[in-house]
Amino acid sequence: MADVSFPQKTREHQDHLMDSTRWDEFPYRDGDIVIGTWAKSGTTWTQQIMGQLVFNGEAHLPVMDIAPWVDMRLFPLESVHEVIGTQQHRRFLKTHLPGDSITIDPRASYIYIGRGGLDTLWSWYHHHAILTPESYELINNHPDNPGIKMEPPIEDRRKYLRDWLESDGFPMGPFWRTTQSWWDIRHAPNVMLLHFNNLKADMEREIRRIAEFLNIEIDETKWEDIVEHCTFDYMKTNANDLSPDIYNALFSGGLTNFVNKGRNGRWVDTFTSEDVALYEKHRDANLTPDCAHWLETGEIR
Repeated sequence: MADVSFPQKTREHQDHLMDSTRWDEFPYRDGDIVIGTWAKSGTTWTQQIMGQLVFNGEAHLPVMDIAPWVDMRLFPLESVHEVIGTQQHRRFLKTHLPGDSITIDPRASYIYIGRGGLDTLWSWYHHHAILTPESYELINNHPDNPGIKMEPPIEDRRKYLRDWLESDGFPMGPFWRTTQSWWDIRHAPNVMLLHFNNLKADMEREIRRIAEFLNIEIDETKWEDIVEHCTFDYMKTNANDLSPDIYNALFSGGLTNFVNKGRNGRWVDTFTSEDVALYEKHRDANLTPDCAHWLETGEIR
């Protein structure tokens, strides 16, 4: 890959949750894997898949601890480096940054997971609603917070959708920019696009496609275990394994509530045709047509 031109960071992203400069001096190793998403698009699912491929079907992996969210302000950068510095396995990491706010390093592979905006928003609302008072305390009073306050969500989900559209994803990062920026760098040789719909439709096919992209040879004697451990039923039943120490206190009901339904279309009885039309108006104003088509369908045309 020495003669290949890799995408470069073109702007920083810094808000109450994320700081892109935390990647600037990141100590990459050959073979590192970076999982990128906007929130609630299949992040933990993909972390679980990575854990199963890297650890060959091992059960009860704390994948959220193994694969830290590097750009998250709440976790001291020194502690993140301590965790990854001692890891001897092939490392996998997590980011919610836009693709133009992280330099694509030739030593690493990047997998970005997309999901239709209305399904993402519905799942994000649940995530937002189960944050504990301790979470808001940590976020709002963190010494590096630039002054952006995060509050519990309003109950009116239709208004929540309108506010989310107008603010481009607040209180998470920018939804449209994140989606478009990763789409724009999809042709880089070490970038792969993954989609929630395709994982739902044929998870086994997508796991094999991921393994091929990462040059991971699957141990067929462990294949049934790998697949079983990546199902939502397994992840829901064993949710506390995902992060025994760090995340349980941040969510009401703990990680069993954090791992939600894993289903699309749950918004159809709440959002009206007017709501959907407003969503589509924002989508089409912010994404190129091919990117918008991929976001909704998982199809690259």
